[in-house]
Amino acid sequence: MLDFIYIPISWILLRWHQLWDLIGVPEGVVLGTNWSWILAIIFLVVTVRVILFPVFVKQIKSQRAMQALQPQVKALQQKHKGDRETLQKEMMELYRTEKANPLMGCLPMFLQIPVFLGLFHVLRRLNPDKPLDKKTLYGWTVDQFDSASVAKLFTAPIAGKFGSTSEELAALGADGTTVKIIAGILVLVMMGTTYLTSRQMILKTGWHEDPQQRMIQRLMLYGIPASLLISGAIFPIGVIIYWVTNNMFTLAQQQWVLRKFPPPPSAKSSTTGTRGPVQPAKSGGLFGRGKSAPSAATQPAATKVAAPKPGAKPTSQKKAQPANQKAQSAGQKAQPANQKAQSAGQKKAQPAGQKKSQPANQKGQPAGQKKGQAANQKGRPAKRQG
Repeated sequence: MLDFIYIPISWILLRWHQLWDLIGVPEGVVLGTNWSWILAIIFLVVTVRVILFPVFVKQIKSQRAMQALQPQVKALQQKHKGDRETLQKEMMELYRTEKANPLMGCLPMFLQIPVFLGLFHVLRRLNPDKPLDKKTLYGWTVDQFDSASVAKLFTAPIAGKFGSTSEELAALGADGTTVKIIAGILVLVMMGTTYLTSRQMILKTGWHEDPQQRMIQRLMLYGIPASLLISGAIFPIGVIIYWVTNNMFTLAQQQWVLRKFPPPPSAKSSTTGTRGPVQPAKSGGLFGRGKSAPSAATQPAATKVAAPKPGAKPTSQKKAQPANQKAQSAGQKAQPANQKAQSAGQKKAQPAGQKKSQPANQKGQPAGQKKGQAANQKGRPAKRQG
């Protein structure tokens, strides 16, 4: 029924296998691996991703358009708060007017689903015990089918899976423990790389304000990797190799495209629920460890007021004190050491001059007063008699 998918996938896979045979990649087992078939699966991914590259670029441009509409989306959410039906209508009208497609973000993934299903079906039917008429389906020859049936990755057949029965493993000539170990490791790698591809995009573009888009982002970030823990048990090892290779290709491709088409400066990543205010999208690589952008406004440095030199005698103590009080009220306090030195200098300078001058003045004043008074008293009677 799906031969229109199985035949093209088989044709690409077989052409790459033939190419590696011509190059001279050994057909036999090296390190427990048939590298010609492993490389054929890897370059099947490369072929599909090159074909879908224009779609991937459209996905990025669509996401940029959605980010540019976030202020208008937020205004509609405030305007129609509590009326979800009207809000959805207004948002769809906005997307139609601005020619933005919210589902474009998932389009590359949807287009790869037929490829995944085709490879899954082709590898699942690999079995040396198949009758001849089954071996020649979808353009395969008997030799190619038998060669792929015994192809291995570190002694685990690419047609084996974590949940393979003992009968299936016996038909493939495989050890159950080895298959489970290799398949289990690949499933964990598949989950990790799937999570990283979604995280990389969100770190660069930020969380959407639109609840529908945010729900899709959360599904891509958490839902799909978690589901692989269960579904990975039924995937043949060859399919998991395809998935992991596809994720690695996606990480590299997204890094290049995000540098070529960076997010707009106004793009923000909003936290969900009550986690806090809106934060800017991170731009520090895959794990978000890059340096944060410097703040636009920096506080001016406070100017320091020079303190008087220790031991110096102030010209006017009464005028100096109000000036110091104004400087302190402006937020520029003198250091305690300078204040102590200043007070010490004032105490040493002032009492020395005051103590020496005051007694002299006090001694001089009575002497002058007594002599002057005596002279005046002597002269007054003489004038009266004359």
